[in-house]
Amino acid sequence: MKLHELQDSPGARRRRKRRGRGPGSGLGKTAGRGMKGQNSRSGVALGSFEGGQMPIYQRLPKRGFNSINRKTMAILNLGGLQAAIDRGQVDPAAPITETTLVACGLVRRRRDGIRLLAKGALTAAITITVTGASASAIKAVKAAGGTVLLTDGDTPAGTGEDAFSGAGNAATGAAADTRKSATGTAAESTGGSDAKAGEPAPGSEGDSASDTDQDPVVEE
Repeated sequence: MKLHELQDSPGARRRRKRRGRGPGSGLGKTAGRGMKGQNSRSGVALGSFEGGQMPIYQRLPKRGFNSINRKTMAILNLGGLQAAIDRGQVDPAAPITETTLVACGLVRRRRDGIRLLAKGALTAAITITVTGASASAIKAVKAAGGTVLLTDGDTPAGTGEDAFSGAGNAATGAAADTRKSATGTAAESTGGSDAKAGEPAPGSEGDSASDTDQDPVVEE
């Protein structure tokens, strides 16, 4: 086959209808719109008009809403990431960022961030930084010996531990130490107050003794 022999399949290209070009075409004068009436005029849109009855889009209930603050995330699956590692597009030894994912073609656009999902299998131990990740994806990455870092600071529910590193455990330990020190201080203050309460007030014994040693007053 030569270049000048190339052609479309039969019926692939059809000539457009030339309307209003005389009676010989069959679409002259009224151009197939008929005589008078609303539908023969231009600028008429009757797609949702049902003759005056309540249209379907008003009869059906509406639920939910579209948030004006919603985010559109780019999706990345573990299976696609592992395939890119096998092809040599991604180096598993180096930290993987969202810029890396866009540069290697795994994600076309970053949008409002990249979310990692657990579809597919991951065998390489990687360190990846993304905007969000599902709990199962974080679990799969950790099972392969890797780490998931989230840039938005949200830990997915159900992970049972911090998705970043030991920051969550450190914060928990610091809070526990603070509670212990506060408890010890309160106990010391309570013990001191009890001891003071058991001791007699200064000068109380002397006053009672002086009252007893006084001679009775005899009236004449």
